Amino acid sequence: MMVVFFALLYGLGSMVLGGMLLITPVRGGYGYEFLWGNALGQGSWNYPGFLLVEPWGILTLPFLATWSMIFVSVGVGVGISVGVLVAVRLVRERRRAAAAPGTVASVAGLTPAMIALVTLGACCSTTAAATAGVGLVAQASGTSVSTLLVNNWYLDVFQVTVVVVALFAQELVLEVYGGLLRRGVSDADFPVAETSSRGSSREVVIGGLLRAALLLAGVTWSLAMVAEWTTISPYSAGPVLWFQWIAQHQIPAVLAILAAMFPRAVANGLARLAAPGGRALRMGLAVAGGSLALWTPAVLASGGAPGFLNELFSTWGLPTAFAPVAPVFVPGVTLYLRWAFQYLLLGGFALAVAIEPKWIARPLRASLGSAAPHSEDSTFGRDSPESAPRFPALDRPVGRVDSAGILSQGPEP
Repeated sequence: MMVVFFALLYGLGSMVLGGMLLITPVRGGYGYEFLWGNALGQGSWNYPGFLLVEPWGILTLPFLATWSMIFVSVGVGVGISVGVLVAVRLVRERRRAAAAPGTVASVAGLTPAMIALVTLGACCSTTAAATAGVGLVAQASGTSVSTLLVNNWYLDVFQVTVVVVALFAQELVLEVYGGLLRRGVSDADFPVAETSSRGSSREVVIGGLLRAALLLAGVTWSLAMVAEWTTISPYSAGPVLWFQWIAQHQIPAVLAILAAMFPRAVANGLARLAAPGGRALRMGLAVAGGSLALWTPAVLASGGAPGFLNELFSTWGLPTAFAPVAPVFVPGVTLYLRWAFQYLLLGGFALAVAIEPKWIARPLRASLGSAAPHSEDSTFGRDSPESAPRFPALDRPVGRVDSAGILSQGPEP
């Protein structure tokens, strides 16, 4: 019931802000109609659609936007409901030790809702006066509001994708702290992982912030490639543009997303990159990260694959010998955030993995609550006994079975 309530509430608000539902007195011309297309053959993703005109207002249901709204609304309903349930559990909890992981789970439960609320109404945008979320999506994707309103299918793809990633991240966290949602079971009856004392709180915070920034930048940068397809057809694109889309967009973005969501697996996998057999992959990451975070020659920059320094040189007004390329945005907060999170962070992360994969594994492991051990064998490939999480509830005996087959409390004598 809670999921249905929040899903309906979000869906209604999204439809009103996005322009699908217009509540206003209408005089005459009542009825409904199924729309199968338009005379110009544009916006095929909006059809078949449904139009309803009643005395209380107008309801417009484009095809893709409607299904996207339903999916996002369900995700928001699940996210808010999980956050509420965990919050109630924390209110009832009196022991401070159990509240620490619960707080993490509560924030993770609300993550899909927070992401979707920021872009509320974006997936339902049908008019130019739709919602401020359209401008946010445009800035995150490196495109313009007018382009998104003409190709509003991208708004649906963007919001559905970020909610899917948020729900997946939520599930990963709740698999660790899922015991907080069990009814009728005390915290002493389910295992809570104890982290190693070697990981300082500063390392945990830095590692957690790094993973959050990598996830945010990786998702938006990956979707920025799709945003470019609203103005450039991928079927007619040349090799330079495909180099930009694959090497500069997807390789750093996918690496960042994997590191943010699977830090332990990525940290263990970096051991193979440090081996001689991983040199080819490291060279590919170096090309991808270096071309994004540093500089590309004129043949790539002029063809649509500039690096950070190419755009920086353009703002400085340097001559053509430096291969300057005008950035998408004018100098300001939006451009600086794009440089910091998408060019420097993603490109620098891929470049750092290529240069020294062992070094980049430390903050990833630290975000899990334990610093990397000094031993190479225990850091990569497998966990050492000292760094492995301990489950005290599983270490102690919980009962014994007598000759009659009845389980009784207390340790076995």
